[in-house]
Amino acid sequence: MRAEHVWTDATVRATSALARDVLALEIAPLDGARLWSPGAHIDVSILVGARAEVRSYSLVGEWNPARYRIAVKRQPQGRGGSAYMWSLEPGARLTVGAPNNRFELAHDSPDYLLVAGGIGITPILGMASSLAASGANFRVLYGVRSRADLALADEIGAAVGDRLEIFVSGEGRRIEASAEIARLGAGGELYLCGPLGMIEDFRRAWGASGRPPSAFRVETFGSSGAFAPEPFRVRVRGREIEVAVPRDRSMLDALEAAGVEIVADCRRGECGVCAVDIIDVEGRIDHRDVFLSDHQRRDGRKMCPCVSRASGQIAIDVGRRED
Repeated sequence: MRAEHVWTDATVRATSALARDVLALEIAPLDGARLWSPGAHIDVSILVGARAEVRSYSLVGEWNPARYRIAVKRQPQGRGGSAYMWSLEPGARLTVGAPNNRFELAHDSPDYLLVAGGIGITPILGMASSLAASGANFRVLYGVRSRADLALADEIGAAVGDRLEIFVSGEGRRIEASAEIARLGAGGELYLCGPLGMIEDFRRAWGASGRPPSAFRVETFGSSGAFAPEPFRVRVRGREIEVAVPRDRSMLDALEAAGVEIVADCRRGECGVCAVDIIDVEGRIDHRDVFLSDHQRRDGRKMCPCVSRASGQIAIDVGRRED
């Protein structure tokens, strides 16, 4: 089941390169851009081959009543969304959803730590600009593999000045999660958007610090995983059905297309609503969500089919589950 959306027609107004493999798109809704707050995203209706799908993209910068601005990283091993978005030229028509925010910035914290990895800078820019305008205490950490991967660095630098620190792993600088959390003031909040490995590092360090889980806020993108995506097959307990999951399609989408109804909400690996029970695995599970705990992943009894994948063949139960 998909969450209800308010859709509108839109036009690609402009495109521009932000960094290696990062493309910015300005999208003008025909009825104007709805008001949104830092951390928000829009859904975009795309085509993967002849198949209609939906992808979510963080909104960049500050609200503009005439357009939405997003940034898309090209993912050769992804599920086809970035390839479609990169194919668009000015004048192309799109259908987009109204802004939605699952990564809302609170404005009552004594201190903030904003952390971005790669394309994860997209929601962080708006947060940093908002905090700078309000005079809040904050720092921004931006990690990339090489300087060619820096996107929006000039914009965020202009907005926050020396509160921005850039870490280029190719130059021997990496963000040390435990040390940076230790520098965060008492009662401070952490906002993080980046690849799964970075999220896991910070989540473990945050837990070890004894700080409250409610002050650790995460936005993720489901393309990051431990292994390159590959086709696999899913058997569903209690049904005479075996579903093939292509490399470029999520397990959730493939199951729904085969008539298997699964309750789902965020479809981004964050809420856990779609989690299913794993009955058997002939291969390996590639957990790409940020909902399941380390213990649950090691236990190997659940997975979030909206973003997580497998190799070989797995059997699952989508019936009523007891937590």
